Amino acid sequence: MTKQPTLTKADLIEEVLRVTELPRKESETIVETIFESIIGALQKGEKIEIRGFGSFRTRERRGRVGRNPKTGEKVEVPAKKIPFFKPSKELKDFVNTADGESASVSAPSS
Repeated sequence: MTKQPTLTKADLIEEVLRVTELPRKESETIVETIFESIIGALQKGEKIEIRGFGSFRTRERRGRVGRNPKTGEKVEVPAKKIPFFKPSKELKDFVNTADGESASVSAPSS
């Protein structure tokens, strides 16, 4: 099984650098600010909606009884919030469009 390529935060910074031709420090600040804004909104329980991309929100996960995999002992797992991403229809369409067909589909402008 071959490992899939991974897009990292450093790769995103490089892309911002390439497209905007801004200095590296400013490109890093742009990417960091976007991530911090998303995290901050989720911490406050807000929903983030990026048209043509998708939306982020939190979901409540109920508490449950789990098992310690080493000992088999029952363990109480508390309720918690988890981040949830729902892709937009446009993003789903882009992902499912073959490379040969991508010329007919334009990338989202916002």
